[in-house]
Amino acid sequence: MGNVGNANGFCYQTSGIWQFAGYGVMIFKIVIPVILIILGIVALGKAVISNDEKDIKTAINSMIKKFIAAVVIFFVPSIVSALFSAIGSFSDVKEDYEVCVKCITGPNKQTCKNAVTNSQK
Repeated sequence: MGNVGNANGFCYQTSGIWQFAGYGVMIFKIVIPVILIILGIVALGKAVISNDEKDIKTAINSMIKKFIAAVVIFFVPSIVSALFSAIGSFSDVKEDYEVCVKCITGPNKQTCKNAVTNSQK
């Protein structure tokens, strides 16, 4: 626990893992909503082709729910980041914490890339 809370702490030493997780989050927040919207459009298309009013209403309700789920999934990482920003106010873990946050929220950003490169030395 001696390295927790400094520039060479846990997050800094494991920055490669956090960067990988950041890429996963990036893919998760883009691919899942797109898939949900496509599935909703396909279901609605099938219902429209069948000309059954009950199926159309069900498909529209399903499409709305999938769209709302897609929006929520897209913004979950941002919401979680905002909630955990309070941790950044604790000065004894701030430097170490910032490496984790930068790598998860922006795995392509230079701060994360520098941490990954320096931790591999």
